[in-house]
Amino acid sequence: MFRPVHLFAPADISYAGEPSKGRDGKRQTHRTLAAGGSIGLDSEQQWPDLPEWPNLPAMMFDRALIWPDRPMLRAWRNGAWRGITWGGFARQAASVARALRAAGVAPGDRVVIVSENRPEFPIVETALMAIRAVPVPTYVTNTVADHAHILRDSGARVAVVSTAVLAGRVALAGPLDLLVTLEPFAWPGLTVAPWSALVADGREPDEIAAEAALISPAALACLIYTSGTGGAPKGVMLPHRAVLSNCRGAYELLRKLPPCPQEVYLSFLPLSHSYEHTAGQFFLLGAGAEVVYARGVEQLAADMLVVQPTIMTMVPRVLEVIRGRIQAQVARLPAWRRWLFDRAIAVGRRRAEGERLALPVALADRLLDRLVRRKVMARFGGRLRVTMSGGARLEPEVGRFFLGLGLTLLQGYGQTEAGPVIAANAPGATRIETVGRPLAGVALRLAPDGEILVRGDLVMLGYWGRPEDTEATIRDGWLHTGDIGELDADGYLRITDRKKDMIVLSGGENVSPARIEGMLIAQPQIAQAIVLGEGRSALTALVVAAEGCDEMAVAAAVSDVNMRLSVTERIRRHAVVAPFTIDNGLLTATHKIRRHMVAREHSGLLEKLGG
Repeated sequence: MFRPVHLFAPADISYAGEPSKGRDGKRQTHRTLAAGGSIGLDSEQQWPDLPEWPNLPAMMFDRALIWPDRPMLRAWRNGAWRGITWGGFARQAASVARALRAAGVAPGDRVVIVSENRPEFPIVETALMAIRAVPVPTYVTNTVADHAHILRDSGARVAVVSTAVLAGRVALAGPLDLLVTLEPFAWPGLTVAPWSALVADGREPDEIAAEAALISPAALACLIYTSGTGGAPKGVMLPHRAVLSNCRGAYELLRKLPPCPQEVYLSFLPLSHSYEHTAGQFFLLGAGAEVVYARGVEQLAADMLVVQPTIMTMVPRVLEVIRGRIQAQVARLPAWRRWLFDRAIAVGRRRAEGERLALPVALADRLLDRLVRRKVMARFGGRLRVTMSGGARLEPEVGRFFLGLGLTLLQGYGQTEAGPVIAANAPGATRIETVGRPLAGVALRLAPDGEILVRGDLVMLGYWGRPEDTEATIRDGWLHTGDIGELDADGYLRITDRKKDMIVLSGGENVSPARIEGMLIAQPQIAQAIVLGEGRSALTALVVAAEGCDEMAVAAAVSDVNMRLSVTERIRRHAVVAPFTIDNGLLTATHKIRRHMVAREHSGLLEKLGG
């Protein structure tokens, strides 16, 4: 397993891009895996085909060979945005790979990564994959107990951590043989290596890239733990083929957009989540986008203005918050300006949904674009071409709001066990009430009870150390997602519920909480909601009031929703509670509500309500 040794002498990491040259001043090359041109606007203004890479590090090193001087990653450091080129990335990844191998990290060893989004994340992950070690991306919001569970469950004895605070948390969580830190840190009895020592070797990645090219597509690439909305997180074993399958399928959707000279992606969802890990990291990097790491959710609005992204991914909760803020600002405008805004949304929705506008309406639509939509979209930087929504269910009314503003919003669907993307809407063919069609290479069918079953290269190898759970989830090659869905005549998938979340009332009635929760949060008076009632005679809701709204406003909103529900689905009792946040443990890092934790936190209140 691991044997501690002394690493290189410390050296400063640099994000400054420089040409890919060896120490003798001559350009060095590693073996290319496939020919591939620049992704983006080429001489024929067409999207080129993607090469057939065998694995993820092979893709990364191959891109570095083709684009040594191309901007790759950018982050805020020491008061300025600083970047790294593909050539610089490849050299640092190879240096880290050599250093970790010299320190005793062997093929198959699990290595925990605890870091916010920053260039070191893909650098160390590519390095680990290249030497056949298994990266285990982990949330920076994890508690000591969370880290202890993952270290114990995965058997990891090495961790790479960004800050001293996170290092202390991981060191407390369990026994480690080596801790690599980006900030100065010391711990009694623990071998700690500075990141600067790992990137001190400036040689070209030739032999590391050549070795990586031999890794099988079916080999284990990474171990990603589920976010734990319903219990203890499980380690999902994703092979290289699963993530590459997602990359190929998503690229076919991207090709439906006009080519762009340089796509710029602003990344703010945690890279430890499978959605951002695949879509915001490997897919967009492989497609040639420059990835810029936002400073955090709090600075996201300011970062969008400066970075001017062309592509972003967002979870529904973030879209809901943005819509709420826009609506609150519009509500303070004079009546005539509110009318213009509402008109812009209404006409924009009709156009986005494929309606052919009459000439007078089309002319008004152009005027509304100049007077309203462009001003709103300027807040996103003014160049945003497409936003991908995933990670949770997007309420259709929220989606239609942004479509009305002229934003190309593509809702998708997936889960960690499937790489994670299963289906997505395509540019120019969006049905916002659905999650689109299955990606290319994905076989999808519905079980008799409506459960979504998936088969293809995207399916996981199984759950780490849980053979029984694996056998229950993958049967005859089909991944049983646990989600209930419907397919329309054109093959568009609609998610109707989570199989395990279905509520069975005491009278035997089955109720979908997801649908009711979606209707509740669509009300401007309600920010968050969870519906409970398993084994009870009626449903109970715990709701969080929107900013500036009191209990009377919330009660009116619940009443409005009840008017549109069947008798069985109606909420008989509700209570206004404090917000569900990451800090209080009631939200995952991707803003999904931890249902079991909320129910436990408010168990006393639920008993009083009879829910």
